[in-house]
Amino acid sequence: MTLRPPASAWDAVLFDFNGVIGVQPEAQDWDRLAQLAGWPPERVPQFMQAFWARRGGYDAGVITDAQFWSSGLVMRTDRTLADLLPDLIATDTAMWTTVDPAVIYLLRAAHRAGTRLLLLSNAPHCVADAIDVAEWSCSLMSRTVYSARIGANKPSTAAYEAALAAAGWPDPGRTLFVDDRAENTTAAARLGLQTLHYTGNLGALAHLLPQLHPASAVQQPATTSTSSAAA
Repeated sequence: MTLRPPASAWDAVLFDFNGVIGVQPEAQDWDRLAQLAGWPPERVPQFMQAFWARRGGYDAGVITDAQFWSSGLVMRTDRTLADLLPDLIATDTAMWTTVDPAVIYLLRAAHRAGTRLLLLSNAPHCVADAIDVAEWSCSLMSRTVYSARIGANKPSTAAYEAALAAAGWPDPGRTLFVDDRAENTTAAARLGLQTLHYTGNLGALAHLLPQLHPASAVQQPATTSTSSAAA
């Protein structure tokens, strides 16, 4: 079978992780992490607010694991931070590294078709290290670029430049960037990259990737949103 254009023309395809390849944490994941940190069940929303208020610096690698968790996120007094830290890191990492099998299926098909795949993710060192040893990452990604390792979060221009450098500076117009956050795809488009704002529509993603089966064969999620792509 022949590959479907325009996907066969990509020099490289850059993927975000969480929200595209990785699935978002569920409520019970947040409950588990908050409980471990000593927050009562009724205050999980406040825990999440505090978590996200500090996450940017952690993702960018400018604060350490201990600095992140000691900045008002741990409420319990029955264990020291040093004793609790390994469990916090392991629980936090686990909730950000679950993948969507349907997306992995598309990536494997695109990889078999010869597409060069790279990862560009906002992630702290612990999450980056876990993703890098995952089977799918080792077998499918030619390079991985993480915010903590380059000191810059998307949508900073430096993040996209680091990914393009890792890809060998392909033509941005022949490079596709896939992310679930509109501000990230908008920033990439300003640099000339082709983009897909991924909202869970597998058919939209399959249409832009080389596949050895028609896009219509991809099962759609129960609810999809309109995705935009410049290809």
